[in-house]
Formats: sequence, C-alpha cells, structure tokens
Amino acid sequence: MSQQIAGELAPKKKRLLSIDALRGFDMFWILGGEKLFAAFFIITGWSFFHFWAEQMEHSVWHGFTAYDLIFPLFIFLSGVSLGIGAKPLASYPPEKAKAILRHGIKRLALLVLFGVIYNHAWGRGIPATIDDIRFASVLGRIGISWFVAALLVWYVSERTQWIAAIGILIGYWLLLQFVTLGGFGGGNFTAEGAINVWFDQHLLPGTTYRNLPLDPEGLLSNVTSIANALIGVFVGRFMVKEMQSPKKLIVTLLIVGVSLLAAGYLWGMVFPINKTLWTSSFVLVTAGYSVLLLTLFYLLIDVIGLTGWAKFFAVIGTNSIIVYLGSSLISWKYTSTSLFGGLIQVAPAGWQDVILFGGMLLLQWLVLYWLYCRKIFIKV
Repeated sequence: MSQQIAGELAPKKKRLLSIDALRGFDMFWILGGEKLFAAFFIITGWSFFHFWAEQMEHSVWHGFTAYDLIFPLFIFLSGVSLGIGAKPLASYPPEKAKAILRHGIKRLALLVLFGVIYNHAWGRGIPATIDDIRFASVLGRIGISWFVAALLVWYVSERTQWIAAIGILIGYWLLLQFVTLGGFGGGNFTAEGAINVWFDQHLLPGTTYRNLPLDPEGLLSNVTSIANALIGVFVGRFMVKEMQSPKKLIVTLLIVGVSLLAAGYLWGMVFPINKTLWTSSFVLVTAGYSVLLLTLFYLLIDVIGLTGWAKFFAVIGTNSIIVYLGSSLISWKYTSTSLFGGLIQVAPAGWQDVILFGGMLLLQWLVLYWLYCRKIFIKV
C-alpha cells in the first residue's frame, strides 16, 4: 500500500484539517459511536436521544436517515481530495503521468480486494468456491467511484466532467423509469422488481448480500455513486480557487448545499430517495448534506481556527481505511468486554452500553493516535 493518495502525487498543496476531521467524524460512527444514542436514551429517556438513535439505522427502503449519509459522504470527500490535488495527466511528463495512472489502477484493485476481505471476515473463512464470494462491497464502490472520477479529471475537460455528472443522474433515472429487462424495471422501484435486480442476478459474479435478489452495493448503482465523487471534485476545485476569499467560499457552498438538498427532495417525489438503488435523488440529497457539513467544518476549523476538537476526529480520518477494515477484522466489542467487563457488570442499565461502546471507541482511537503520533498514515 502506498502512503500517498493520488492527489498527493501532484505538487503539494496545503492540507486542510477540516477535510481530515470531517472524514474522521464520518468514520467515528463506524467505530461504534452510533450505539451511544440508544444507550443515553435508556439512561435519560430524552426524546432527543431516541430521535438520533433512530437516525443511526439505515432506511428500510425508501427514505433517508443520517446513517445513510456515512457511505456517500466518504465518496464525496474522496472527490474533494481529487478536486484539490489532481490535475490533467497531460500536464505531467509522460513517465510521471504513467506512474499516477498505475497508482490509480493499483488503488482500485486493492480497494476491491479489501472489500472482499471485509465481506468474509466474520468467521466464515476462505470460501470453497468462487460462487460463495461476495465481490460487491463498500470499499469496492469507493474504489470504482473514485477511479472513474479520477479518469475524468485526468483525461477530459471540466465541461465534460459536468456533462458526465448530469448525464449520469438523468440517464440513471430514465433507465430505471422506462427500461424493462426480463420483467424487471419499467418504473418498478422495489427490492424485487427494480432493473438493478436483473443486473445483479445476471452479471454480478459470486453471491449477493445475504443471498438477496438485489445487493446493496450491486452493479448498476455503482454508476450514480460516481456522481457523488464528481460533485466532490467540483467542490474541491472551487475551494482551491476561492481559498483567499473565505466569506465568498462559505456563502457559495451554503447556497450549493441547500440547492442540492432542495433539488434532491423535489426529485424524490417522482424518483424515490433510496440508498440501495442509489437513486439520483439520493445522490443530490447526500451531496447537499455533504457540502453543508464540509462548509461547517471548514468554517469552524480552517477559518475561525477552532482546531482542538478537530484533531480528535483527524486522528481517525487520516487512517480511514484501517478504521474500516479494523471494524470487521477485529472484535473490538470482545476486547472492550475483556478490559471493562467488571465495570459493565456492576453498572446500571444504559450505562453498561455506554461503557462497552465507549470502551470500543477509546481502544480504537488510542491505536489510531499511536499511528498518528508516529506519522504512520496507511492509505491505498
């Protein structure tokens, strides 16, 4: 694994703490932070905690919750890094351009591989046949969306990148709305009848998640995730251009974020907001929230200078791949129980979960802090 992201292969630019902190904030909930709301609701009975405990669950089908934002926010931030650091390969010497392209291909392959490892990390072991492998994965989708966005940044004009993003969103809607394959599609947006089911049943190798007809990271929905990355590219590029005018940058990003949300929710009235299908309306809604969160973090951290709290999350964000893989490969719940089991047993209801999941968060953060202090940043 390389210790440089593709954007860092370009000439060095100032690294924004807000981006690392937001990435870490995003991954914080993967570490176990989402469990604390339910625990505090048991302790306090406050409706505030109950509301956020419900928000820490994925939508059953149509709709949107805060937990649905974790995945697309990460893809958006990978696009922001591209927009800040990457540039057309034609601007490099030929050998440098080839090295950047090779790195991109390697990154894609490793993310797909790590995604497969993550899928089979719960004691099932190496599958006996290829049909038992689940190739579709969160990391695989991150790799695909980033790589396609990178190719567009490297090889085509900014205008073409905008056309590609808009074309993806409209084309995907037209495909799901009007095209029928083998009885699937034609405006059917259910888990059993969407055209995505046909693609996963006929073209996706291996098995699907829990052997369902439709995989949540299935083939067809990879296409629209590219738009999340491209929107990130546009935002990152704009941030570079307007960095010397923070007020203008913040106001513009606020307008963009609200506009994306409005467009997404309006489109959702005819093309439902759906994470599994990764509908175009879902892209716009998640991109809108992503832009607003980035604006908030940029304002607080890089403009106002409130950096103390940000470093807590930056410790997580600078080793995000380790965070995600570790959540599957290591039983942090077992480790926390082993270390804090005595306290957990004597604690009252609610506080037991606070200690358990708080212990999980603490242990993982300490490992990441150890890496951070030694400037060990493991990236693909």
